[in-house]
Amino acid sequence: MWTQAEVRELKVGRYMLIDEEPCKIISIDTSKPGKHGEAKARIEAVGLYDGKKRSVVHPVKHKIQVPMIDKRKGQILNLAGDELNVMDLETYEQFSLPADPEFADLQPGDEVLYMVAMGKRKIIKV
Repeated sequence: MWTQAEVRELKVGRYMLIDEEPCKIISIDTSKPGKHGEAKARIEAVGLYDGKKRSVVHPVKHKIQVPMIDKRKGQILNLAGDELNVMDLETYEQFSLPADPEFADLQPGDEVLYMVAMGKRKIIKV
């Protein structure tokens, strides 16, 4: 799920879709308008799920897709190899997530903050 926004409305730290992948914006450089053209913005972003760095150039009036990101709380039920079983604390929905090496010290019973974007989930904070 996503909405639309103009490039000039974007800010560093916000999110946008590049190649159908939700990305976090790390820098925006805007050029001045030319003699017959309009100002352009070069956007550098990092993919939320794959960690790849991406860059795009668009006119500042261009409409782009912005993913709807939902941040939720969950509790770890158990660890099964490189998978975590997590339960949402509001809906009690249970699901599995790959264990991120960044959060190697997680134990069953720990509460985590996770995000849902474009139908995918990822733990962002313990």
